[in-house]
Amino acid sequence: MDTNTLLFFDGHPDALPLFEALAQRICAEIDGVSVQAKKSQISFFNRHMFACVSFLRVRKKADLPSPYLVLTFGLGRRVLSPRIARTAEPYPGRWTHHVVLSTPAEIDDTLMAWLHEAAAFSASKR
Repeated sequence: MDTNTLLFFDGHPDALPLFEALAQRICAEIDGVSVQAKKSQISFFNRHMFACVSFLRVRKKADLPSPYLVLTFGLGRRVLSPRIARTAEPYPGRWTHHVVLSTPAEIDDTLMAWLHEAAAFSASKR
């Protein structure tokens, strides 16, 4: 694990195992993924960024579990699911989705299907 990833989790060490489970599954299931850690987020790329994790507040602080990570991904459609904490359409045909993760069990086949779709959507961009 690189220094930037460890620095990202400096204030949230309990969330590190959750990230490790997510990153392991993404890298095992989606071809050509690179991971880049910055101060405010850790991003997953193929040709372009298709997902990232952060500690973005998509709910009131009191409503966020401990530990937690916010997984953000973009699709060409809006997903309607109680698992989606927030959505936005920053421009036509591009929907950004935020999911709050608190346990490795939430990194399931449904979530991975959305991430596969996000990776394909990202790879199709010019």
